[in-house]
Amino acid sequence: MSVSHQQTETNNSTRQIPLIEPVPVDEKDPHLSKCLNRLETFLRLFGFCQDSCLSFSLSWILFLVMGVAVPVFIIHFAYCSNCEKYEIKRFELEILAFQCLAAAVSLICISHNLRKYGVRRFLFVDRCHGHMAQFREEYANNIHGFFRLLAMWVLPCFLVKVIREVACTLLTHPDLRWQAVTVPIGLIASWAYSTTVFLSGCALFNLVCNLQVIHFQSYGNLLERDLDVSVYIEEHIHLTHYLSKISHRFRIYLVLGLLLVTASQFMALVETTGNRRIITFVNAVDFAVSSLTELVGIIICLHAAAKITSRAQAIAAIVTKWNAIVTCNANDTSQVGLTNSSGNLDPDPSLPIMYAESDLEAVDYVPMPTDTQLASYMSLYQKRQAFVSYIQSNPGGFTVFGWVMDRALINTVFFVQMSLVLFVLGKTITITIK
Repeated sequence: MSVSHQQTETNNSTRQIPLIEPVPVDEKDPHLSKCLNRLETFLRLFGFCQDSCLSFSLSWILFLVMGVAVPVFIIHFAYCSNCEKYEIKRFELEILAFQCLAAAVSLICISHNLRKYGVRRFLFVDRCHGHMAQFREEYANNIHGFFRLLAMWVLPCFLVKVIREVACTLLTHPDLRWQAVTVPIGLIASWAYSTTVFLSGCALFNLVCNLQVIHFQSYGNLLERDLDVSVYIEEHIHLTHYLSKISHRFRIYLVLGLLLVTASQFMALVETTGNRRIITFVNAVDFAVSSLTELVGIIICLHAAAKITSRAQAIAAIVTKWNAIVTCNANDTSQVGLTNSSGNLDPDPSLPIMYAESDLEAVDYVPMPTDTQLASYMSLYQKRQAFVSYIQSNPGGFTVFGWVMDRALINTVFFVQMSLVLFVLGKTITITIK
């Protein structure tokens, strides 16, 4: 009795050992460590890493100077009087307000999480589901993809912004005074800083989701290993736990971003369709650039949320397929002991139901399974069925206050936004019939 009690305690202590253990990234893979240090340097340069009072103060001073003070000073004091003719000042102030709010939301939400968890814990790099060596290269590629995504969207918008500022300067400063050089440089630098901060927050959310998508995609490979069902359940619990952490950290950011982008698009729509004065390239192109960058940012976030939700919900189909294959590929001798609906054991279906007297001796040579084999098969089958039921009852996904961010919800958001756009157009665009 004491021996069995000790074995039970040993088994319980073994089960309490966590499946995931921290992995020292710096010692294992210098390439991944270099990518993480590069990412951390970039985030620190734009003020996201506010882990001390000095860095916190410098970050917000930089934001207030580059994002707010410089463009406001230029718009109020450096623009010429001819700008009123083109409604440039009013348009610039409206665009600047939403531009600063969007950048502030990214800076506040991302810096809060980085200050609380750090870059590596924020990306879940230190605790990689016990398979760190398998995913280092994919982690590094996704970090490089973070910079490629930023460059792909910031650079084209930057070129359009430069062309607009040059055209505006030629129109409003034909005499080439000192404003012809300082004004466009100041506005372009301020725009580049605010846009990069906003899109960096969106791209960082996309990076966090993509790093977890790697593990959801590799979950099918884990099922190919001959492990106990409890290991599969424990691994799925870890996956859903990390997904719930991501949802908790980014839900406020996603909601605020969606509301700001919606308000900004309505403002741009009202100004361009409801304005009775002339709309030109000079005074309206900033609406197009601002709307494009904000739409790109929110689309990046929604795409990442829908992607990780899709991968999480696809595990149910993978596990169901795995259970069917394992059950069908089981040995014939292990399938003899299936129970029927009344709880009795059914005979082997390969054996004939009626036997002739001359065949009764042959039945003695058929190897019938023992009670231990039957119990073992039924135990494994019931465990797999319980595992399938658990997965189907816990589909997972990125949630925003209980709402799963899947394709159905995104379609609903799209049609709501489209209805509001059509409503604004109906109020601003009118056709007079004489």
